[in-house]
Amino acid sequence: MKASLTPIFTIGEGNRAVTQTTLADQVVIEGIGVHRGQPARVVLHPAEANSGIIFLRTNLPNGRERLIEARHTSVQDTQLCTIIGDHTGASVATIEHLMSALAGLEIDNVLVEVDGPEMPILDGSSRIFVEQILQVGLKRLSVPRKVVRVLRPVRIEMGNAHAELSPYDGFRLDIEIDFKNPVIGRQTYSFDFSSDRYRREISAARTFGFMKDVEALWKAGLARGASLENTVAVGEDRVVNPDGLRFPNEFVRHKLLDAIGDLSLAGYALQGHYKAFCPGHKLNVLMLQALFADRVNYAVTDAVRRPARARGEMVMQPAAAFAPEVN
Repeated sequence: MKASLTPIFTIGEGNRAVTQTTLADQVVIEGIGVHRGQPARVVLHPAEANSGIIFLRTNLPNGRERLIEARHTSVQDTQLCTIIGDHTGASVATIEHLMSALAGLEIDNVLVEVDGPEMPILDGSSRIFVEQILQVGLKRLSVPRKVVRVLRPVRIEMGNAHAELSPYDGFRLDIEIDFKNPVIGRQTYSFDFSSDRYRREISAARTFGFMKDVEALWKAGLARGASLENTVAVGEDRVVNPDGLRFPNEFVRHKLLDAIGDLSLAGYALQGHYKAFCPGHKLNVLMLQALFADRVNYAVTDAVRRPARARGEMVMQPAAAFAPEVN
């Protein structure tokens, strides 16, 4: 069964409750991690309503297994990727591409079973995750979907990078990057979220790295699984990959892909406007920490869909707010 991204509610129905989703069947994906270069097997399992996204880390010493919630409170490191873990030392690295795919398809509940310390990098984007999930399809559950509604602006700064999350009728991202390397330079991308747009415009954008940094990364034990098959390699004056770029602005699109994945660690879909200059995983996670640091910044609400103003798309609209429940 293949899933459709066509809105469930049609124009003219008015405001309707949106219910949670999970997978219609399990998905198996195998590959190697981009940093440690170790093989990993991932099984995405359907999960019950209100489960959220939970990682089951298997193959630990002495046959141990650990459940790790995909929440910002579980983040242990953000150096070049997003790593979640728990107090026992169990962890899973490079979760952001899968998290982005799940958020991009508006999937609320999945058990992610992974037998290694790092998620597979696949082609460096979230496209393969998206395609494999859509092959089995989605299942709609009977419980209302929750959203984290931003109630007042929250701003953070980190060196020359900065970001702001403010109230918005929907989920919008405005991302700007500025690299000294002329191959990338200054790029911007504005994105009003919809699953169809995510699949078409964002999911295929690949991670990237600079050739001048390769030796230092190897010495640090990183990028051992990186190759031209899964990373856009940037030289001093050109893209090294023989096939070039998938989009002229693939670099900023990938930064947006990462931001969607990192921000999904809010635990629920975000309703707000994220505007960021030179964001990375650390900045994205710091934004969530700042948002949840004060309960007046947000509310958790039931989501409803209502007709969009112009394009015939459907937009998320919060129902009446109740007391925030995000840790």
